[in-house]
Amino acid sequence: MRNEHDIEWDTVFTADIDGNRPIGELAASVNDLCGRVEGRPGSVILLRLAEGTPDRRSWPGAVDVRDVSRWEKAIRRLERSEAVSIVVGQGTCCGPALDVLLVGDYRIASADMTLLLPVNDDQFWPGMALHRLVREIGVARARQLVLWGDRLTAAAALENSLVNEVSTDVEDTVRSAVVFLRRTSGTDLAVRRQLLFEAASNDFEDSLGVHLAACDRELRRLRAQPRSGVDARVEARR
Repeated sequence: MRNEHDIEWDTVFTADIDGNRPIGELAASVNDLCGRVEGRPGSVILLRLAEGTPDRRSWPGAVDVRDVSRWEKAIRRLERSEAVSIVVGQGTCCGPALDVLLVGDYRIASADMTLLLPVNDDQFWPGMALHRLVREIGVARARQLVLWGDRLTAAAALENSLVNEVSTDVEDTVRSAVVFLRRTSGTDLAVRRQLLFEAASNDFEDSLGVHLAACDRELRRLRAQPRSGVDARVEARR
């Protein structure tokens, strides 16, 4: 693995997601971040979940549905970005933490992370995180979290596939993830991500056309690459 000095940090765009901020400010921050990476191949979005406290877990607070809509649209834009996204959670994470984790391409938790689920008066917040939760971990496990969940340790979040890695050295893990994942960033990542999303709801016949289109795009990309000697010999035998 390359070291941190090999990282072009000017193409790593970072934002702190602080649940103590108003939802409108958070939506604006996410939209700004998405705008900054557009048209910049190889960009990486790094989202750090700001540490909160159990008494501030209420989400989304005193807002109206228009505020919620703006937030959901911002999160959707992040989810569809061509830039690869890395989410980092440390300490107590609450408020918008689940929303952000569920749209991240790679999710890192510190060993001491506790994820407070978005619960108000014992009721799970019915935002789009609920939809993504089912898509991500299935109805059975999602039902357990929605009906009985309150908080998850880092180990439990890993077991439920809400994080990809639990680290005792978060910054080193972030550096390694940036080096490895930035190679996948770009339009091709967005296409593959969308194919994964649609696979859960589309049947084979509806999916075939878009998969063939993606395959055609990939074949054209591969043909444009310099071929190895082995590839050239195989082509010559045809």
